[in-house]
Amino acid sequence: MSHDDRPGDFSEPMMWPRYTGIPTFMRTPFAETLDDVDVGLIGVPFDGGVTNRTGARHGPREIRNQSSLMRRINQATKVAPYDLCRVCDVGDTPIRSPFHLESSLDEIEQAFARLHDAGIVPIAAGGDHSITLPIFRAIARHRPVGMVHFDAHCDTHDDYLGSKFHHGAPFRRAVEEGLLDPHRTIQIGIRGGVSDVDVWKFSHDSGMRVVYMEELFERGWRSVIEEARAVAGDGPTYVSFDVDGLDPVYAPGTGTPEVGGFSTIEAQLMIRALSGLDLVGGDVVEVAPPFDPSGNTALVGATMMFEILCVVAQARSAAAAAGKLARS
Repeated sequence: MSHDDRPGDFSEPMMWPRYTGIPTFMRTPFAETLDDVDVGLIGVPFDGGVTNRTGARHGPREIRNQSSLMRRINQATKVAPYDLCRVCDVGDTPIRSPFHLESSLDEIEQAFARLHDAGIVPIAAGGDHSITLPIFRAIARHRPVGMVHFDAHCDTHDDYLGSKFHHGAPFRRAVEEGLLDPHRTIQIGIRGGVSDVDVWKFSHDSGMRVVYMEELFERGWRSVIEEARAVAGDGPTYVSFDVDGLDPVYAPGTGTPEVGGFSTIEAQLMIRALSGLDLVGGDVVEVAPPFDPSGNTALVGATMMFEILCVVAQARSAAAAAGKLARS
């Protein structure tokens, strides 16, 4: 048998053996320019906003590695994101001042502003949850977005040890800056012990819908996601997935694990049920590989990133078909 007669389509990198090649998110092409990209998969290797266990700076690299296990089509939904959109790995956000928190957030904002200005929908791999604030500064500077937020924590705390910017406060800051519409925001899976009974008071007072884990357990994921769709409505909506929303039996490699979370299958079903919303971006954050040498948490992060990609690609394709984009 000649080399050319061997089975397998080696003209398509996604069909190569998954242990070969330079790892990119989902084995997508690496985009050296922003031309001809609809959805940009981007790493944000920054955890300067962590309040306790660091390590999420290593998340993007290991999520890339584990994402080689993803395939082209979502077997459950039949969504083939690469047939709907031009999806590329656009690299990592450059962090030139990692020891200066505010400068780092500015650099993240600038990177996402370039994507936004090029008409690219971003899906980010963090990094700690503080990265979502500069992402909002880039993509929501002209109008606020709604949000479906999966997490163990509301992340609407105030100053901590003298800083307004940390992974426990991005959504308070985003509301204050007019980037996040609290009345179109739902936070799902909130739980764990607190040091102040009013720690998440801002979420409630501002109008966010907070679904504590006990309510999710009692009502079931389907009922909660039906409400999430109603809360998000028809407006632009962002999906933010903190892996500590999952029970730590599924994702031990994270900075602030909280026992009693939802399962990976519940997470997948909830993300899939967001299909049809006007999704303008998403992220998976707080994967800290040093706390999980097995690589399982990063695999879970890659899987949730793929699920978000599927529903975002549907939204991007629908917007293009409706003529709502400057570039299709």
